[in-house]
Amino acid sequence: MKRTLGTCYYPEHWPQDIWAEDAKRMVEAGLSWVRIGEFAWSRIEPSPYQLDWQWLDKAVETLGNAGLKVIMGTPTATPPRWMLDKWPQMLAVDASGAPKKFGSRRNYCFSHQPYRLECQRICALLAKRYGDNPHIQAWQIDNEYSCHDTTLSYSEAALAEFKRWLKNKYDSIEALNNAWGNIFWSMEYNSFAQIQLPNQCVTDPNPSHLLDFKRFSSDQVVTFNRIQAEVLRKHSSAPLIHNYMGRITDFDHYKVGADLDIASWDSYPLGFLEDRSEEGDDWKLHFSQQGDPDFQAFHHDLYRSVGRGRWWIMEQQPGPVNWAPYNPAPLPGMVRLWSWEAFAHGAEAVCYFRWRQVPFAQEQMHTGLYTADNNPAPGLAEASAVAAEIETMPEVSTASAQVALVFDYESDWAWQIQPQGASFNYFKLVFDYYRALRSLGLSIDIIPPDSTSLENYKLVVIPGLMSFNTQLTAAIECFSGSVLAGPRSGSKTANFALNLQPPMPGINNKVSYVESLRPSVELPLKDSGKVFNWIETTTGDDPVIERTACDRPVLIGTDKRQYLTAWADREALIAMLKKLCVAEGIAVQELTEGVRVRETKTHRFVFNYNPQTVQYNGVSLAAAAVHWELL
Repeated sequence: MKRTLGTCYYPEHWPQDIWAEDAKRMVEAGLSWVRIGEFAWSRIEPSPYQLDWQWLDKAVETLGNAGLKVIMGTPTATPPRWMLDKWPQMLAVDASGAPKKFGSRRNYCFSHQPYRLECQRICALLAKRYGDNPHIQAWQIDNEYSCHDTTLSYSEAALAEFKRWLKNKYDSIEALNNAWGNIFWSMEYNSFAQIQLPNQCVTDPNPSHLLDFKRFSSDQVVTFNRIQAEVLRKHSSAPLIHNYMGRITDFDHYKVGADLDIASWDSYPLGFLEDRSEEGDDWKLHFSQQGDPDFQAFHHDLYRSVGRGRWWIMEQQPGPVNWAPYNPAPLPGMVRLWSWEAFAHGAEAVCYFRWRQVPFAQEQMHTGLYTADNNPAPGLAEASAVAAEIETMPEVSTASAQVALVFDYESDWAWQIQPQGASFNYFKLVFDYYRALRSLGLSIDIIPPDSTSLENYKLVVIPGLMSFNTQLTAAIECFSGSVLAGPRSGSKTANFALNLQPPMPGINNKVSYVESLRPSVELPLKDSGKVFNWIETTTGDDPVIERTACDRPVLIGTDKRQYLTAWADREALIAMLKKLCVAEGIAVQELTEGVRVRETKTHRFVFNYNPQTVQYNGVSLAAAAVHWELL
């Protein structure tokens, strides 16, 4: 696999007489890719059906002739102002019933049929014009689905489509009433026409109703993306990409990815540390200029799965951003480290956002590889260093890990709907397991919940999975390795009713009841660590492997199939996972905090996320350093 670098460029922001110099500098910096066009609808089509291609033709020609490969973005995330005049009902509506307004981005409703047709039309125009252009080497569809909480819409268009979706799923209103348990609180319907959206209720809406609305909303994203993908494929053989975001779970990325060739994501380690981490202030202060040592890696592994092996970073932070609560500069060396960490996890390309800082509008405080007055910014030197290292580094392929972690979007929706405790968060639960595995020096594959085979792995970890489908159940039954599941795994049916059977394949105990614990309540374990947040009581004859200090069963099962009934802290998880790894012959190494390892087929990469030098196997790793060695 050949690693490559790129950047994000907005020719419509800059005078045409500097485009050629910009392109020349990009190539000199070692960049191969340049993304353009994803926000340019108002310049492509200034008024309805009045198209201006001259400037975009010149931009593509200028960049391509300089030796750059162009990623053309479809501009559907930013409809022009005339679009709203034409289709005033296209706006998304929030849960309070208020429509979004023009003046930013991502204001459209995925369900609005006329806007879908407008998107199909502009995609067709772009594809017909540039589908055979040799400079266009990839397409990005839309931009950052769900960013700014834009998946769910409570519009009239969404209501109409939701009713059709339900009719298609259940066929009869009797089947829907039965699936949702609508006898409760006299919520039964006589027809699909009576159904409303699950907002503005007096108290909690029916959880099955809300889960189906989240499923429907996710499917609307899938359909919206598919419409554009089908148009582009008619006119171009270049790969199709979407740029996902960090810790965005409002739609099923696996399903969107099934219609694409490459998954990409937008990596902002420092912004995400401040904006999306639940760690304490001391942790954030220690990693404030480096980012969380596991957050980027988690998403690298997730999007490798979403892309079925092919993935990129479409936007890599090269300096301070503008949108987090606090926006420090990366520690020297971190831009290089983030880039190599992505490559170690299998990235084909890392593209830096953006080429030049823009001196106006919402993102004027967001740095780029060049400053707003066109001087090199600190990130440029590190990007160029990575480009030079790529030329001397042998090509490598990502090896299949021995450990798999199941991540499921529907489970996140389910536990948002019914957390049964203010501190229960599915993403955080899964991330705790991922961090514990990484702390043991392990490489991890993240896999979807409908995986049909586990034969490549020795250990599979399944935290908080709402329900086990037939594919995963069959895969577990055929699996010779170890499985650790829980807590909450298998606790619901697909219709969001309580599962009255054992929670997972290979476990005989049933869950009798659950407790969510106050933040101050922690239950020490007899072995090591403690449990908190959540604990279940089970009944049955499964052996007890681990108990609390007060003799309450916590880990039950056999050598190969284990169920953890509680939310364990990091110390406890590391101890439990280490035992399972040793039993399966998986080599582990408890790493210094902030040091992480990723293995490819040929190399071991070691990353130091700390702001000071640390030791790893007799090697001194400087602050923000990456080290690699042949296996």
